[in-house]
Amino acid sequence: MERRENIDRIGELKYLSVGKLLWKYSLPAIVGTVVMSLYNIIDRVFIGQGVGPDAIAGLAITFPVMNLASALGMLIGVGSSSRVSIVLGQGNKDMAFKILGNSIIMTVVLGLCYITAFAVFMEDILVLFGASEKTLPYAYDFMMYILPGMLFMNLCYSYNNVMRASGYPTRAMVTMFIGAGLNIILAPIFIFVLDWGIKGAAIASDISMLVSAAFVMAHFMSRRSELHFKRGIYRLEKSILLSVVSIGAAPFLINCAGCAINAIVNNMLYRHGGDSSVAAMGIFTTYTQLLVTVVIGICQGMQPIVGFNYGARLFGRLRRTYYLAVGAASAVCVAGTLFSLAFPHYIAMAFTTDGALINVTSNGLPVAMLMFWGVGFQIVSTNFFQSLGMAAKSIFLSLTRQIIFLIPLLLLLPPCFGLKGVWSAFPASDALAILVTVVLIMREFGKLRRMEGAEGIAK
Repeated sequence: MERRENIDRIGELKYLSVGKLLWKYSLPAIVGTVVMSLYNIIDRVFIGQGVGPDAIAGLAITFPVMNLASALGMLIGVGSSSRVSIVLGQGNKDMAFKILGNSIIMTVVLGLCYITAFAVFMEDILVLFGASEKTLPYAYDFMMYILPGMLFMNLCYSYNNVMRASGYPTRAMVTMFIGAGLNIILAPIFIFVLDWGIKGAAIASDISMLVSAAFVMAHFMSRRSELHFKRGIYRLEKSILLSVVSIGAAPFLINCAGCAINAIVNNMLYRHGGDSSVAAMGIFTTYTQLLVTVVIGICQGMQPIVGFNYGARLFGRLRRTYYLAVGAASAVCVAGTLFSLAFPHYIAMAFTTDGALINVTSNGLPVAMLMFWGVGFQIVSTNFFQSLGMAAKSIFLSLTRQIIFLIPLLLLLPPCFGLKGVWSAFPASDALAILVTVVLIMREFGKLRRMEGAEGIAK
């Protein structure tokens, strides 16, 4: 009976309609990633309302450090889940087990290394990312208390992706619900009732991430799971390490790029507008993070379908899945853009009651969001190449939006236009990245059609 269930679980990626598959895999992923993003959003709302605007600015300084921690987790988690989908599509289940075993070793070792490094150099890192005398105490307290929970965060994020890739999208969603639900309960208690302030938010997140990680690990320790921990899969193999890291390098570089951008942006905002502008950037980042989280959920739902069908050489199903994912992601980004243009005050008021901060955010947010409507297409396309194991193209597209175009624009525009130049760099970078993505996708689909015709498998 269990054998039949496992065959059906994998076989549906090949035979079920791609529309139903994308809905089945994306909906739990969207719910899960949105719920998981509530970790940060809850912290920012409660801290902004309960501690003050300086605390929000301090929390904004921590974003690049948190992104770097997430990047190191994604380096293994996203790479391993993509490889698992591809090898399952090829019918190579033994290799999927080896990828699982190698990944847990890499995640734990890498996590312990970066947590130790952060603990030693935390104050210097925060100053580098733009902390001022007023915001450094808030940022430092938050990071030092949340640091122990980062390993649990990596385990949860990484193996949640593998859980979804091996055919358990609903269980992956439940994982996110458990942690975020617990955080919603604990954060206000620790911040307001116990009066622990910003460190209370960090402790609440630590406990929540520990519980979520325990749930994920319990899944992979059960022999009833499609993939599970067992003897003989933990010996590190160079070919597996390279294949996982090469695919995971794309989201890793995206997040590292985000760290670099945050450092540059925070310093420029502080130079041209002070701590209130840094805090406004924190609100902008939180709002766009929520929208991007939905898009990432769609991409996570797309990934096992695209990876499996690419491995199985079913290119027609692959293309249809991509088109549906782009349509859904674009709808989210268009709606988010329109709302930010029409109601920037309401977005700012969700995070603060400070009038000056509301005004700064309301002026900057509509400018920064002008081209965000096309970002969904760009992110889905980047993840599409990643799902096919095309690391170089995925990495290049990842870098266009946040490094290749944005950094030069941040260096050129603010000296000429001041604070408005900082905000304007974002839509200009988005527009250029979208154009480049269109060219690469058109070329890749032309290649896929030629391969489809050559193999005689046109649908």
